[in-house]
Amino acid sequence: MDALLRDRHGRVLLVDPAYKPNWDLPGGMAEANEAPADALHRELAEELGLHLPQGMALVCVDWVAPHGPWDDSLMMIFNGGTLTPDHVARLHLADAELAAFEFCTLEETQKRLRPYVWERLHAAITAAAAGTVAYLHNGQTAT
Repeated sequence: MDALLRDRHGRVLLVDPAYKPNWDLPGGMAEANEAPADALHRELAEELGLHLPQGMALVCVDWVAPHGPWDDSLMMIFNGGTLTPDHVARLHLADAELAAFEFCTLEETQKRLRPYVWERLHAAITAAAAGTVAYLHNGQTAT
């Protein structure tokens, strides 16, 4: 579960995981029997000290086919909207899993994310603007 979070300038919040080479969206994996939205709230609090109200809208679901040693998975992006200046000021690295976080323009975001994550994010941004939910297969619009 990932979050689409922006600052008042429209820049997207990205995180730099310490355990892998590319930047990513804030979020993480659900634990056993944990609802997706609950998992996202927990991950944001654990990693960035960010406590947002419940009710973030789902804006993208991406079914990722089995690959390598991994089974298929559902990747979701929830729209956390625009963070208040107070939320931004209180962001901090609260977990050793992250090396950094930064608000990035869309151009910077596209350069930092893996291509399939960028496609998922781009679909989520488009869906959020339209008030819909994007449904993807492996980062591409499902037909």
